[in-house]
Amino acid sequence: MTPESICKILKNRFGEVIQDTAVGGARPYAAIRQSDNASWPEVARFLRDEPLLQLNFLRSITALDFLAESKLACVYDLMHVAVDQGDSLVRPQQTWGFAVRVVTERETPSLPSVADVWPAADWHEREAYDLMGIRFTGHPDLRRILCPDDWEGHPLRKDYAYPLEYHGIPGTTEYELTNPYH
Repeated sequence: MTPESICKILKNRFGEVIQDTAVGGARPYAAIRQSDNASWPEVARFLRDEPLLQLNFLRSITALDFLAESKLACVYDLMHVAVDQGDSLVRPQQTWGFAVRVVTERETPSLPSVADVWPAADWHEREAYDLMGIRFTGHPDLRRILCPDDWEGHPLRKDYAYPLEYHGIPGTTEYELTNPYH
């Protein structure tokens, strides 16, 4: 399945919900129109269940910070994996990949969860919530996954101010400087 074919199928099925497509480069993708973010779970189910696509494996979710545009985004890296189980070993028989970008505003970022579509999204969405502050509505257990529960802020945002101390532990950088703005 080619990226051009995937984009064409998505445009035919969802029309204006698909804002943009990019088929050149290392990772082809389609972008969901921000005003249509509520459609993302429906698009996700279609990508997984459509017999021509069968994007049945979520490799990762990457959260992006577009500080100048006051936006955050998630890029869902998907793959089709068909396996040959003819013997005792499971071997990938056929694969292709595609990505979907979903954008939200930066002030109160929120996207619908797709943890019920791809179970791996459960942990990936928790990571995007913890480190970037994106809330995933409908997530079964949205809570911090890497930072302590009482940590303030979201450390991968471009404007994050690193604390100089946490519970009496001084904050230092890899060069043992106490000023994290080096």
